[in-house]
Amino acid sequence: MKILVTGGAGFIGSHTTERLLREGHDVAILDCFNDYYNPAIKRANVRAFADRVQIFEDDLRDGAAVERVIAAVKPDAVIHLAARAGVRPSIEQPELYIDTNIKGTFYLLEACRKHGCKRFVFASSSSVYGVNKKIPFAEEDPILQTISPYAMTKMAGEQICSNYSQLYSIRTVCLRFFTVYGPRQRPDLAISKFTRAIEDGKPIDKYGAGHTKRDYTFISDIVDGILGAVNYNGESLCSIFNLGGSQTVSLNDLIATIENAVGKKAIINEMPEQPGDVPLTSADVAKATRDLNFKPTTHIDQGIPKFVEWFRQMRAEGNVV
Repeated sequence: MKILVTGGAGFIGSHTTERLLREGHDVAILDCFNDYYNPAIKRANVRAFADRVQIFEDDLRDGAAVERVIAAVKPDAVIHLAARAGVRPSIEQPELYIDTNIKGTFYLLEACRKHGCKRFVFASSSSVYGVNKKIPFAEEDPILQTISPYAMTKMAGEQICSNYSQLYSIRTVCLRFFTVYGPRQRPDLAISKFTRAIEDGKPIDKYGAGHTKRDYTFISDIVDGILGAVNYNGESLCSIFNLGGSQTVSLNDLIATIENAVGKKAIINEMPEQPGDVPLTSADVAKATRDLNFKPTTHIDQGIPKFVEWFRQMRAEGNVV
């Protein structure tokens, strides 16, 4: 299968690309290598397979460029992982998130419509659930109120997918990711930031009392779900699935797990709660287990040491992490 991976140089995208190549797919990447975090990290992510894929360095906000890429690749499927990520930055720059995440998704789907691509996997987020009082979160739960521009753009992306599946018979699968972590994780995310600070003997910022909880999902489990979505042929042309690790961990317990893996105690800088952060995420993955054969296997106590091992290896090799 010919597959275009947007954001293919990023954390999730590079792991997905590697798996697709191992399984014999023909892969192209669309990634603008922007400076949200150090582009050198993304360059390093693709180094091992750069000679086996087409790489298009274009911006999702450029509709004409997006169409040129789709026309050149003629993919059988698009895995759309590229986005402006992060709750807190989206509050500071909401227009950038709207332009990239909403318009970019529209440009991709419109190009797919014009050039005959009939499979589209969209990376959504658990943040769309907002402050959901029902635990665990299920795909059928009503989405009544998102609490950040980032979450709003992901909800809008799901709706655009629904439109294109209904109007143009494009099979769309929206995957609500729950806090993905592992080797190559973005340096701005908590596990990466905490590991770096603890390793270097610097303080970490802990927002609130540490009672917020997240459903952490290891990267290899997420990629399993993505590939299941690419091959999904369910009755509905537009489907939504949770992809979570089925293990909700408090911030305090996360810090303790990283301390154990690093072998050092954290220096804690107590901070107030952050606006836009949800207090808890917890995924009901029964639907994904049934329809995508999604079975997360990596517990946080196993995944964090794998991340720390990768982090230390990258530093030993002189790479920026």
